[in-house]
Amino acid sequence: MSNKPLNIGVVLMNLGGPTAEDNIKDFLYNLFADEDIIKLGGGFFQDKLAKLISRIRSKKIVDNYREINYCTKGCTGSKYCFNRQNKVVSTCCSPINGLTELQRRTLEKYFKKNHPEHNFKVYTCMRYWLPFASQIMDEIREDGMEHVVLLPLYPQFSWTTSGSSFRDWENEKIEQKAWKKNNDWSEYVVKDYHLNPDYLNALNDRINETLDKFDEKERNQVHLVFTAHGTPIAEVESGDPYTRQINETVEAIMNLRGRDIPYWVGFQSRVGPQKWTQPNTEDLVFRLIRYGIKHMVMIPVAFVTDHIETAMELDIELREAIEEENLHIEKLEVMPGLNDHPLFIKALADQALNQLDHILQSETSKISESTARDKVAS
Repeated sequence: MSNKPLNIGVVLMNLGGPTAEDNIKDFLYNLFADEDIIKLGGGFFQDKLAKLISRIRSKKIVDNYREINYCTKGCTGSKYCFNRQNKVVSTCCSPINGLTELQRRTLEKYFKKNHPEHNFKVYTCMRYWLPFASQIMDEIREDGMEHVVLLPLYPQFSWTTSGSSFRDWENEKIEQKAWKKNNDWSEYVVKDYHLNPDYLNALNDRINETLDKFDEKERNQVHLVFTAHGTPIAEVESGDPYTRQINETVEAIMNLRGRDIPYWVGFQSRVGPQKWTQPNTEDLVFRLIRYGIKHMVMIPVAFVTDHIETAMELDIELREAIEEENLHIEKLEVMPGLNDHPLFIKALADQALNQLDHILQSETSKISESTARDKVAS
């Protein structure tokens, strides 16, 4: 009966983002070519439209990525990043790359500190930019992982986010099998964790940190605006649980707070002519200002890693849009993403461990039996 340490891999799945100006177009192509997230007709037609849209949009948003460039002193991303490999400093790198790498390292340290009896290794698998599923599977195979947990950095499940990452992972497994690459590990999936207590408490901590930027008089006038990525109404009607889970998360946080502050929920980042979940965050903020609300905290409730939707859309473009509407707001603060908040890291660890519970309990039982036999023999 063996009591050797288990080799356990935890794969953090995230969106990814461009790391330099010359790969913005490729990143956007990968995004618009994904039929799970943006439906442009599929097949040949989707491919052609994705190429056209990515070519046009890449020219428009390059300045945005320059403005929120995260790697001003050198590469903060993974070992797969071209900037790290070439030892160059990017002028156009999304924060999501360095911050996801920070989450990966912090989670791996957590496992090594709290569960030294097993060999935990944490990987990052991006959906639309490096590192891709193919690279991570090769690394997992080389590392000899026996158990692998897929852990999306999306607390609320949607077929357009976690679902797309899972489908991409499965497609890559089929592709690798065709090339005689065996995936011998046991695999487990974390679907969602939108009501995980540590996740909720981490969000509440971030809200309180942001509220501390208001003095007592201002605090009494603050409204909370929770904002999440929008979803096409067609997805909601098809049964996608994301919007419902967003609302469940918001209600759970406000219950945690004793419903101490007025709050609202909006949805941002709509793309294309489809009908999307309402209210749109920007429209909601305009309406609140016209109601006379002049102090707001913007809470990116589903974005656990800061990227263009938080650093650009909320912290820069929203302020500019308010000015362009000739509206006046006294104070608007954007809550930082959870990033490496200790409670969020613990939430991620617990979600992975929950999937492995039966395996770890079995190993603990083996170790106990082995220890007992050793004592009897002595």
